[in-house]
Amino acid sequence: MWLTEDDVTRKIVFSGDIGNKNQPLLRDPQITKEADYVVMESTYGDRLHTTEKPDYVGELTRILQETFDKGGNVVIPSFAVGRTQELLYFLRQIKINRLVKGHENFPVYVDSPMAVEATGVFTENRYECFDEEAMQYVNEGINPISFVGLRLSITSDESKAINFEDTPKVIISASGMCEAGRIRHHLKHNLWRPECTVLFVGYQSVGTLGRKLIEGATEVKLFGEPVEVRAKITQLAGLSGHADKDGLIEWINAFEEKPKKVFVVHGEDQVCASFVECLKIEHGQRAYAPYSGTVFNLVSNKLEYEAEPVYIKKKAKPVTGVYARLVAAGQRLVALITKCEGMANKDLAKMADQINSVCDKWDIK
Repeated sequence: MWLTEDDVTRKIVFSGDIGNKNQPLLRDPQITKEADYVVMESTYGDRLHTTEKPDYVGELTRILQETFDKGGNVVIPSFAVGRTQELLYFLRQIKINRLVKGHENFPVYVDSPMAVEATGVFTENRYECFDEEAMQYVNEGINPISFVGLRLSITSDESKAINFEDTPKVIISASGMCEAGRIRHHLKHNLWRPECTVLFVGYQSVGTLGRKLIEGATEVKLFGEPVEVRAKITQLAGLSGHADKDGLIEWINAFEEKPKKVFVVHGEDQVCASFVECLKIEHGQRAYAPYSGTVFNLVSNKLEYEAEPVYIKKKAKPVTGVYARLVAAGQRLVALITKCEGMANKDLAKMADQINSVCDKWDIK
């Protein structure tokens, strides 16, 4: 994007979601080399993805087999663009190789008009979008995201009919964080059923229904009514459309000249703050994490108004038993961190990486 005012021209680059490398179906993200200002995401600005390539097909097969054997449905809240198409890529492999025993003909519903349209766009632009592995199928005349049993739901009547079909099935529906859209209807029909599984395949922001379910909510409200959570709630580990910390750093450092300012957004408060410090201290970037309402003049390169943060408060839960021990250890770590102010930046960075490594090791998916 170009901004021109009073004969001053500025080039602004908005990163969008910076893609994760070596992912199925889609090509790796491409770098940009020139910008005066950059607005970039920081979703995973405090962690690294595993170096070991996850067995997506194997894990998804296990979840399908376990759920279908109980007579349940697998409900997948999924982002319409990118994530849904990756899931179809995996499901096609499961279908073709007949990996789910006793349920080989299970139906897969894509219940999102946007996802259906996006899938068509992916197919039409396969030569520009798909990676080498997916292109091998294309070159053989095979559509890698289509298969027998795939059903596309467009109308509201088609959507409603899905939950009146008794056959164990996969339902892929938007939105990915369960905040709106048809997925909420499918949750209402399936969350209370212990034989069903709700499978999350993407990042869940603080305060969203998806985050509440992942964090163990036992009851949620849907359309004004309480719904008991009895279905199994799980995640497909490793499936991320976002670059990790190293990927974000590689992307921003690819600019031939450092931008006048790097605005860090789209991350939780602490993640934005820590990633900004990393960019400033370790990479010499002029980074800044603005809160909503902040005003920055791109022509004069001056901050005109800095908004105050608004924090999301979470309800405290009683802490007992061995878990209390873990909480005490966490409090000790926080106390230790407060004593570290003034230490050498190199030591602080090393300590931060070690803490993040422990968090990555024990992160419950």
